Amino acid sequence: MPNMNAPIKLGANLWNQYTDWPGFLEGMLRAEDLGFDSLFTWDHVYPIIGSWEGPALETYTGMAAVAAQTRRATIGHLVTANTFRNPALVAKMITTIDHISDGRAVLGMGAAWMEPEHTGFGLEFGDRPGTRLRWLEQSLKIISGMLAGERPSSDVDDRYDVSEALNLPAPIQKRIPILIGGSGPKVTLRLVAQYADMNNLGNPVEKVTKSDAILQEHCQRLGRDEKSIERTVELQVVVVRDTREAALERATELLARGQAAIDQDRPGSGHVPATRVIAGNPDEVVQQLKPFVDAGYRHLICGFPAPYDEETMRRLAIEVRPQLEELA
Repeated sequence: MPNMNAPIKLGANLWNQYTDWPGFLEGMLRAEDLGFDSLFTWDHVYPIIGSWEGPALETYTGMAAVAAQTRRATIGHLVTANTFRNPALVAKMITTIDHISDGRAVLGMGAAWMEPEHTGFGLEFGDRPGTRLRWLEQSLKIISGMLAGERPSSDVDDRYDVSEALNLPAPIQKRIPILIGGSGPKVTLRLVAQYADMNNLGNPVEKVTKSDAILQEHCQRLGRDEKSIERTVELQVVVVRDTREAALERATELLARGQAAIDQDRPGSGHVPATRVIAGNPDEVVQQLKPFVDAGYRHLICGFPAPYDEETMRRLAIEVRPQLEELA
């Protein structure tokens, strides 16, 4: 079982799409001021919800600037698209963010999935998901070695050609946490058990509990203490108002900015599944989050479309969090 004694953590995932820099930075600073424990954004160069033909800020440069202007919350990416960058460079970049933040960096990693941004930017996409997962495993070997002070080299026939890569200065943290996002039962969850300090799954809770059972099996096979893996969940859209109707209305307004919508029947590009929306008054939101807490997923990363709803942030921090802490 996950560590059921883990404290409640609130994360803020501010979408880097359909926004501008002043608004993005203001939202990050507000989240930290309200006591959110972690700050994240997606690693995409095109929007991924709504029309992809819209504005999106680049993740690593953006979060480096956020790191420089915050003081307490951890700084991460939900999650780094492995296909975008050489893994040795990723190790160097996250180490630099660790120095900028004085030891608050978290390295989120994933295999990547959105083909239009690869085509548009001339990035190799791979012929199938299995290929990208193989590339991700090769990257994790290199990155974890470099962050540990080793000088790793690529294996023969790897996608990458890294030779005794040196990472100096070393990170400030003794170990920069590696977070792996995804629920693939055969490979992704095995990589979590093998390399990660944190996992990341998406709601609803039924998918989380199913994937977590598989993660536990991988940990058992590899001899990994699965309680050492911090469980995190990405709650795609969270809105708090006095009534559920008002919260859903506000969520619809926020999604319309990127030409997206909540849809019961048509999840996918341009539509957010209704099952991935957490909405209601504080008590209702607590009841929607309780199953994750009961399952040991105590790091709740709340999604905020631009312009990063201030009322929701404030009420999560002041009204929802204390109730969740009582539950835990």
